[in-house]
Amino acid sequence: MVFKFKAKIKIIALLFLTVLYSCKKENKLETEIGKINLDIEIERFDHFFANVNAEKLPKLKQAYPFMFSEKFKDSFWLAKKNDTLQQQLFKEVDKAFGDFTDTKIEIESLFNHLKFYFPEFYTPRIIAITNDVDYRNKVVVTDTIVVLSLDTYLGSEHEFYSGIQKFIRANFNKEQLVVDMAEKYAQKYIYHPQHRTLLDEMIYFGKILYFKDKIVPFKTEAQRIGYSQNQLNWAIENESYIWQYFVERELLFSTSSKLPGRFIVDAPFSKFYLEDIDSSSPGKIGQYIGWQIVRAYMNQNSVSFKEMLITSTEDIYNNTKFKPRK
Repeated sequence: MVFKFKAKIKIIALLFLTVLYSCKKENKLETEIGKINLDIEIERFDHFFANVNAEKLPKLKQAYPFMFSEKFKDSFWLAKKNDTLQQQLFKEVDKAFGDFTDTKIEIESLFNHLKFYFPEFYTPRIIAITNDVDYRNKVVVTDTIVVLSLDTYLGSEHEFYSGIQKFIRANFNKEQLVVDMAEKYAQKYIYHPQHRTLLDEMIYFGKILYFKDKIVPFKTEAQRIGYSQNQLNWAIENESYIWQYFVERELLFSTSSKLPGRFIVDAPFSKFYLEDIDSSSPGKIGQYIGWQIVRAYMNQNSVSFKEMLITSTEDIYNNTKFKPRK
């Protein structure tokens, strides 16, 4: 009995030292990344357009030609700027983003992390706009420009979003903006093969979420996947059951076109077709499991972050001993 007790104490001490070492290592890494210290400028096109008039419009169009379709005359843009709803949109965005300091700091940190892991990364122009609450294009990322639609980050309960389904507007919060940016960059850097199986989809989105682990570590795990904390807790507590469900029903290598809709895409809940589970589960649970598989792969293999992004589904799955939490 004494031996077992001492052994248990040694195991606990070893775990504590491992965690302590890991934290020190991460803190040292974050210090190194912080030294990159990229400085950015947010171009507030939303402000420029809100204050435009017939005299200023030509100069604004010259500075931002990609923001003005040639199909429309100047009279269209001036009428749009003076529209009552547009004026209200300007007002609400200014209320939420009048002080851009916190968001600017987060974007700079995101870019510092990108520069650290991808030295070829070039800091783009960052342009803030309003876009008639086009939530399907909240963030647009190209090699040279990032466009942020600020009117899609006013808070999930904002009156502008009353006609949008609750699970969609759940992440229409200011704090989520940099997470959405990270996802767009992940899509640029991650090898995107033809998805044939559910496992292909799970691993692809698992890579995106692991990318966020590295690029926006200052965000919570719940924010990175777009869950509430309660939803994340449910996923963690039921991880073993979810994995068992996928394995026993032979879903991992299934090519059924229905599976992404059940377990990958954003939705009010995941579709296990079990009433007690469906009613409490969060959507995109397959993404969550894929995330845990990729994390296990990175912990168990000597592979760099960049190498993992282009590693095939088969290599990741075959070289991972994934054991879900119980």
